[in-house]
Amino acid sequence: MALYIGVMSGTSLDGLDIALIEQTSAIKLIATHYLPMPDSLRAELLGLCASGSDEIARSAIAQQHWVELAASGIHSLLAQQQLQPEAIRAIGSHGQTIRHEPARGFTVQIGNPALLTELTGITVVSDFRSRDVAAGGQGAPLVPAFHEALFEERTGNQAVLNVGGFSNLSLIEPNKPVAGFDCGPGNVLMDAWIHQNRGENYDRDGQWAATGTAQPILLKALLSDPFFVTTGPKSTGREVFNLPWLKRHLSRLPMFSAEDVQATLLELTALTIVESLQSAQSDTQELLVCGGGAHNATLMTRLGQLLPNTKVASTATHGVDPDWVEAMAFAWLAHCCLEGIAANRPSVTGARGLRVLGAIYPA
Repeated sequence: MALYIGVMSGTSLDGLDIALIEQTSAIKLIATHYLPMPDSLRAELLGLCASGSDEIARSAIAQQHWVELAASGIHSLLAQQQLQPEAIRAIGSHGQTIRHEPARGFTVQIGNPALLTELTGITVVSDFRSRDVAAGGQGAPLVPAFHEALFEERTGNQAVLNVGGFSNLSLIEPNKPVAGFDCGPGNVLMDAWIHQNRGENYDRDGQWAATGTAQPILLKALLSDPFFVTTGPKSTGREVFNLPWLKRHLSRLPMFSAEDVQATLLELTALTIVESLQSAQSDTQELLVCGGGAHNATLMTRLGQLLPNTKVASTATHGVDPDWVEAMAFAWLAHCCLEGIAANRPSVTGARGLRVLGAIYPA
């Protein structure tokens, strides 16, 4: 039996997800801990996603604060489980993505793994994306290999959909390598729009979007972005889809009500997921949804309407809490690194071959 901790901080920047897993012949979730992101740290991390002054010093300070938050959460989790640091083989730390530009040959996740090792006394594995990018890949998404391991006993054509700030699909078919790619915005635009208009960080259950009506002219303009006509392997991030991107489109069109814009953004998320799925795996029998989007009832209903021949359900229906799949994935990726197991999938990222991912910071 080996215990691993995964730390995930996604593009939504709502908080840190920390998961404790047991890795044997199967993957078992043992315990979880969540830490909300302090407003000041969230604002600074968001600021680092775009060019600005004194970026090197700002990012160095921000990652110290991020690591201190992560370490406090890890210690709380260990205390809850009455475990000593020596009981944990490794922490898999995703860090916080502040830039992702594989077309230019780089991806940047800050998270000072050396400091995290010092503060926890546990070996840390981090920087999972860089090796795949160095091998010509997108460096993302990395979770399809984990989805394949987690749901390998399933039969028929499956897809696993993660809806965080961005949405990505893992396509699992019997006797075929797993495939996958980013579909486009998940919650990122909806979160930004509701924050600007109502001061809320997210649209709970999609309730606000449900009060509006998707506007075809706006939807058509948003769908004209070149990203949506490219085929996988592909990945994206805040460098492409952000509030200024949305405002540029809005400035060229008639004025819409704020709730209609929100409804259109939800339709954008749903349509780009469905069109991506149908073009890559038209006979999907089951779509399992994880991430924050699994709790958006309006989005889940819309996905079901657009996919009448596919069962759309949360991963919870198969005993996997949708909130913890990504944190579990990075705990598993730490295991793969220490065991020398290749964890990227060229069919997903476009890398030149299988690679062992991660850099190790021994305790």
